[in-house]
Amino acid sequence: MTAPIRAIYFNATLTPSPGESHTDLLIEASANILRKQGVEIDIVRAVDDAIAPGVQPDMTEQGAAEDAWPALWERVQAADIVVLATPIWLGQPSSLATRVIERLYAQSGLMNDDGQSIFYGKVGGCLVDGNEDGMKACATQVLYAMQHLGMTIPPQADAGWVGEAGPGPSYGDELEDGSRAGADNEFTKRNVTIMAWNLLHLARMLRGGIPSEGNDRRAWEQGERFGFQNPEYR
Repeated sequence: MTAPIRAIYFNATLTPSPGESHTDLLIEASANILRKQGVEIDIVRAVDDAIAPGVQPDMTEQGAAEDAWPALWERVQAADIVVLATPIWLGQPSSLATRVIERLYAQSGLMNDDGQSIFYGKVGGCLVDGNEDGMKACATQVLYAMQHLGMTIPPQADAGWVGEAGPGPSYGDELEDGSRAGADNEFTKRNVTIMAWNLLHLARMLRGGIPSEGNDRRAWEQGERFGFQNPEYR
């Protein structure tokens, strides 16, 4: 029997539990689509865990008093889909989003059995929310980092809601008419849905992994060049 697809969502809100998180509401809009397709969902609110700053796999070995990342890394390894959800602050992803990316980067030296990045075969996506400009800029930073580490990014792998430009309600806030901000926004609903399905489609396609021809780092270290040669300089 084929194991179910697993997805892990990192919520990079700055609000600790049990405080309400607009980012968590946006995660649920995406995760519920995947749950209905049998995907196992794991949600991590990063602020609740003592994720030490740094770019080593276990920062207690570098002097940190505690570090929750090694245990979280096991949950990342078990996932086929990795989604980083971040609010916008000053037009940028939150500091916790950056920390999660840095800790993912700490594992970038690990390789799978085919000599590829340990992230090969994982699918990456991004959710962004807030009440100020910067949604696409934040997604650009997150998705670039994910693909650089070795994750595969499907088409239209980002979605979010920022409302009108300038201060205003955040995703899920109750409005004067009793409705919820963003809940009836067709652009957000459509993109969240397309993103979730594309993550699932690609995760299913990558169950067999990515061919190692041309990207086997161990083979490169042993002298294989996969057809590369320097151009002739004039």
